[in-house]
Amino acid sequence: MPVESGSSAAARQAKQKRKSHSLSIRRTNSTEQDRSGLQRDLLEGQESKLPLSLRSNLLDLFSQIEREFENLYLENIELRREIESLNDRLAADGQAVEGTDLAKGALKTKASHSTSQLSQKLKTTYKASTSKIVSSFKATTSRAVCQLVKEYVGHRDGIWDLSATRTQPVVLGTASADHTAMLWSIETGKCLLKYLGHQGSVNSIKFHPTEQMALTASGDQTAHIWRYMVQLPAPQPVADTTLTPCEDDVDFSDKDDADGEVEGPNDCPSVRVPITTLRSHQGVVIAADWLVGGKQVVTASWDRAANLYDVETSELVHSLTGHDQELTHCCTHPNQRLVVTSSRDTTFRLWDFRDPSIHSVNVFQGHTDTVTSAVFTVGDNVVSGSDDRTVKVWDLKNMRSPIATIRTDSAVNRISVSVNQKIIALPHDNRQVRLFDMSGVRLARLPRSNRQGHRRMVCCSAWCEDNTTCNLFTCGFDRQAIGWNINIPALLQEK
Repeated sequence: MPVESGSSAAARQAKQKRKSHSLSIRRTNSTEQDRSGLQRDLLEGQESKLPLSLRSNLLDLFSQIEREFENLYLENIELRREIESLNDRLAADGQAVEGTDLAKGALKTKASHSTSQLSQKLKTTYKASTSKIVSSFKATTSRAVCQLVKEYVGHRDGIWDLSATRTQPVVLGTASADHTAMLWSIETGKCLLKYLGHQGSVNSIKFHPTEQMALTASGDQTAHIWRYMVQLPAPQPVADTTLTPCEDDVDFSDKDDADGEVEGPNDCPSVRVPITTLRSHQGVVIAADWLVGGKQVVTASWDRAANLYDVETSELVHSLTGHDQELTHCCTHPNQRLVVTSSRDTTFRLWDFRDPSIHSVNVFQGHTDTVTSAVFTVGDNVVSGSDDRTVKVWDLKNMRSPIATIRTDSAVNRISVSVNQKIIALPHDNRQVRLFDMSGVRLARLPRSNRQGHRRMVCCSAWCEDNTTCNLFTCGFDRQAIGWNINIPALLQEK
């Protein structure tokens, strides 16, 4: 009587197991259908704001996902049993090492191929439908802690830019499309001063490094330098608010909240006349900044040029030309006579004024769409953000290629970098604000829901580490600025 070999017996056993496994899957599918029917019946008796059709669709999606994972789980169990069976025969028969190794290799290949197929099917079938839902289940352990501290409301149109003063008293400045710039008490949220000197949208605001002077750029083709004197109100007791972990909050409603007419602060004192008006541009002045020392300023315009002015004489010192399209931003180095300009031509340019006799320029083509901003860090880095949904970190000593690239899901607007913590704050078109370290590692996302956060595009972010109440500010087209307290654990930053 012929004796059945070990390999043929194993094959027959595996075939029987697969057959029983397929039967168990059919039973599972039948049970799942009965369960789905019962759950759908239960839905009709439950109270919910979601339409029944939408709830039923969500239930079907989750049921399909559950079935796929259950099938994968059962198949993995069967594969583990086959592996254990082969290992047992290996231990019992030392002469079958070669054949068993081949069987194990084939089994590994089969398991890997099967898992890969199911994984790809899950990704392609259910990723688009369930990405927002699944994101709410992500773990939030060891995350940054973000607290919304204060909202600054009073502008009648979107806020393009904001920054904090570098001298005492520390106040917040905002630049708005409503033709005004405002100074705010950081602690109380009260408007301290309103600047009314521009005839067009105020596109940026920056403060003098040592004096109480502000520099604003406007759509009226000018930049203004004006003095301010403010007196901070008495601090109010801070409400006991719970710190919120920065997490991937689900937007509970994609429908934007209705923006009522915001009444501006009527009792806020105003300034109408600048001490200096800078006129040389033939288009919108989109940004302006002070050079180190505060004796010169640079402006960026839609006329494709950046101009360097002397503050005391208001004279044009240099016209920086070379960009092929409109400029979007300009920034100066905090310690050196360096300027970086950004443009819609997908480039940013580094202008070097450290040597009075030589004014060199370097062009960097690291993006595929409009460069919305490029900023210096205290060290030797430049960080650039773009409408191509990327942010890149560059080394000033070797700018042939970026040292880090951050890829996001939305266009990036005016970014800022924390001086002390070296954290990059990314404001997005999709109303989100994300935090990354200089290596491109994501640290957090600021909470955003229908109860807190921005309801429109976030235009700008600015750090203020001289203030203990708020150390990050954001503004957007929902006509408000928001002050945040960001606490990044040291271990999270070292990762």
